[in-house]
Amino acid sequence: MKSNRKEFLKKAGLAGISLAGGGVLKEFLPGPKQTAPTLPAGADLNPSIKSAGMNSENHTIIGGYGKWAASLIEQELPEFSYRRNEWNDVEAWHKAAKQRLKDRLAIPDIGRARDLTVNRQYIYDGLQVEELSWKLPYGEPAEAILLKPQNTSGPLPGILGFHDHAANKYFGKRKITRTSDEMHPVMESHQENYYEGVPWANEIAKRGYVVLVSDAFPFASRRVLMSDIPEGMRNGLSDEDPENPENIEAYNNWAVNHEHIMAKSLFSAGTTWPGVFFAEDRVALDILCERNDVDETRVGCGGLSGGGMRTVFMTALDERIKCGVSVGFMTTWKDLVLYKAHTHTWMTYVPLLPNELEFPEVFGLNVETPTLVQNNIHDALFTLSEMERADEIQAEVYQKAGNSDRYKGTFHPGPHKFDKPMQDEAFEWFDQWLKG
Repeated sequence: MKSNRKEFLKKAGLAGISLAGGGVLKEFLPGPKQTAPTLPAGADLNPSIKSAGMNSENHTIIGGYGKWAASLIEQELPEFSYRRNEWNDVEAWHKAAKQRLKDRLAIPDIGRARDLTVNRQYIYDGLQVEELSWKLPYGEPAEAILLKPQNTSGPLPGILGFHDHAANKYFGKRKITRTSDEMHPVMESHQENYYEGVPWANEIAKRGYVVLVSDAFPFASRRVLMSDIPEGMRNGLSDEDPENPENIEAYNNWAVNHEHIMAKSLFSAGTTWPGVFFAEDRVALDILCERNDVDETRVGCGGLSGGGMRTVFMTALDERIKCGVSVGFMTTWKDLVLYKAHTHTWMTYVPLLPNELEFPEVFGLNVETPTLVQNNIHDALFTLSEMERADEIQAEVYQKAGNSDRYKGTFHPGPHKFDKPMQDEAFEWFDQWLKG
């Protein structure tokens, strides 16, 4: 079943959803300070603004209030920006900024996984597959897929693979994995649209990694069930026959409209959606690092779109991560203020943080950790000029810390996606820092 990509993107964008995707043409902007080749005459330098019917000088998503709102975070560098002159001791900066980030995320204490279970083991396409589950203090058990090369011995480097959002909460781990010749038609279409038909978690596992992909909150096994929602909020939906494509579409439409309720409830509970993401992802990282077949000193994480966002926070806050790759999720807070907040899920926002750290500075918080950012020039979720500005900011942070070789930002033609050339570049980055 092939979806209409154009209509899907339009629908998801109107719903305020951060999608999955990525595209690559090698070395359009090969590094943070290298010169891009000359664009063809008439090339649009800000395609994402144009596609939204905006003029960057006169139009903002909040009308005449936009410039004023942007000025609130543009008057001076954020309080914990390492680019400020007063921050010269990288260790002191890291300690202070990391603590402030933790405070703003309001990460809930959910403890460790309980009842970790291997539900099934088998071989598929040269990989040993484990279907895992574990319990958390709330919700249904979290499910995950672990992949590693068949017939390997000795600890291997590990990858925590983060799936995308894509306006599809019915699915999670299956978005970036393949464990059978038979795939759900929705997932076959999903992988074709966003990953050029490649289950990237499988591909990097084949290169000699143990890869763990778990369902994020509230996706797939962690999704909100209709049976737990007041009947008046169900829109006539039930949990019956869940794999039916029509029921999946209906559920995903419902889940889009439920996001603001979830976000407001989490804020009212004294936490944030990115904080809950991090808490659950950290449990998955515990499970990965504690395996005998994983070298816990060589673990990375990565993902596209919503997975890229989770990569940013995980790399910033957990020093067990030795390499991070964020795909299709990097810009400035200004971009969201003026142009792009409406294209992103409620899962993105951390109150007050823009006063203290620019978004690319979050990814650069563990400034000794190698990070790769892959951008798509025609990504409708972001503004090109602000993606470029984010690249400059992160490069400046790494340069000031004396770690310029540990940051790389690349720009690739195409819309929101993570295709084969981008995957090759990302895998080479992981190889360089986790195997070198």
